[in-house]
Amino acid sequence: MVVPSPSPIRNKKTKAVGIPVIDLSLNRSAIAELIVNACQDYGFFKVVNHGVSKEIIGRLEGEGVSFFAKPSSEKQKAGPAGPFGYGCKNIGFNGDMGELEYLLLHTNPVSISERSKSISNDPTKFSCAVNDYIEGVRELCCEILELIGEGLWLQDKTVFSRLIRDVDNDSVIRVNHYPAVKDVKGWGPCGPIGFGEHSDPQILTILRSNDVPGLQIRLRDGLWVPVPPDPTDFCVFVGDALEAMTNGRMISVRHRALANSEKARLSMMYFGAPPLNAWISPLPDMVSSQKPSLYRPFSWGEYKKAAYSLRLGDNRLDLFKANTNGDKVEL
Repeated sequence: MVVPSPSPIRNKKTKAVGIPVIDLSLNRSAIAELIVNACQDYGFFKVVNHGVSKEIIGRLEGEGVSFFAKPSSEKQKAGPAGPFGYGCKNIGFNGDMGELEYLLLHTNPVSISERSKSISNDPTKFSCAVNDYIEGVRELCCEILELIGEGLWLQDKTVFSRLIRDVDNDSVIRVNHYPAVKDVKGWGPCGPIGFGEHSDPQILTILRSNDVPGLQIRLRDGLWVPVPPDPTDFCVFVGDALEAMTNGRMISVRHRALANSEKARLSMMYFGAPPLNAWISPLPDMVSSQKPSLYRPFSWGEYKKAAYSLRLGDNRLDLFKANTNGDKVEL
């Protein structure tokens, strides 16, 4: 069953659209079909009855709130983000800025343990909260990817999820804090930008936020759709790698986050990514004479390097289209 979410507020460049909300407790074949349709039409959907406990979610949220409440001098000890660690306003390495501060961590437990020493006064407690959350959302991510495999009638239903389950996967977790912006003068008609327009380079993103609005997705026609916040559900985003592997059938959705003028917003994202040496290319099941391969094969490491070399809003997949005659991108 798909439940339309409450109608968001419209402005000149946005419109009200019912965001797909999918109940994961329903019949499996029905869920698979609904997820595939949402990925094709929006590149985005919400899930309820997802199986990740409130306790696990609440512990990581509490750690995030505690960290971002620290004085700036204390938070800076966990930075600068390069890319992992604490960052403030700078997004990436190429001049993109936003009204936010964040923690970016690799999901490797050893890396988390080491990073936690500069983040928390109780590193063990912080590490346990992060690792437990990762375990829960990784399982959710893999379950959704296997449902996509079933909905696409792929011969190998685990072709996506096994990349995330691989011990050498390159998945990351990010906690974003968007402080309330009191002075909104000088910003464009959409208001202060917390995190600018972009798509996610990985396979699938699982996002959870508090009850403060700000997230928006862009439709095919270029209009922006505000996503109503609900702390009890998860937002799911198709990433660039999944679009490439499905030969363009799934849409890597472009999205952004606006800062709020009244309340702080906290969001937690799990970015499911393959190992650096994994090869990404359209699956044979997704290619035919009527639908030839749109993208040349590339490694996740190669694509990640391209992502880090470009601005936030650049379309990275254009560099890997098959019609480039197989020429490799020089970065």
